[in-house]
Amino acid sequence: MKEPSYVSFNSKKYPYSREIDYSKQPLLYEIGRGQQGVLICEPYKSHLYPIWRFRTEEIAKESAEKIFQRFKEYLQNGDFVGADMAKKYLHMGFTRSRRYANHKSGKKWSKESGDWKILPQEEDWETSEKAKSARVFYSYWKMAREDKDYLLQKDRFIRLKAK
Repeated sequence: MKEPSYVSFNSKKYPYSREIDYSKQPLLYEIGRGQQGVLICEPYKSHLYPIWRFRTEEIAKESAEKIFQRFKEYLQNGDFVGADMAKKYLHMGFTRSRRYANHKSGKKWSKESGDWKILPQEEDWETSEKAKSARVFYSYWKMAREDKDYLLQKDRFIRLKAK
């Protein structure tokens, strides 16, 4: 079986830096895959991380609403990088909630006899509080990634970077 992605992580090839203010130098930002950069890209990490919570369905709703509101504000201000980061926080809310619904410890992988193996899911993985939180974040993430203004600004950003 393959190994978790963090095992062979190469920090030298990672396209994000804590030293860059991406609001002032947006063209240094890479859209990337999944949630890349969420815990590094400033000033967005400082704006979004403090409101990102998923312990219960109620907390997840409040958090997702706040993050989605920031997403809309970033779009309104023409800040694609901020909007993309907010979308990534919604995605991360979904994936982390899902991870804890599937594995109460948060650990998905185990290494036994030198081989990596995915641990079994919890019995209540579909009905737990974390599963409810995951559904909340998923709905907001879906709205963000399908938002017409977001898609327009994303296309514009990609074309601008290609110049």
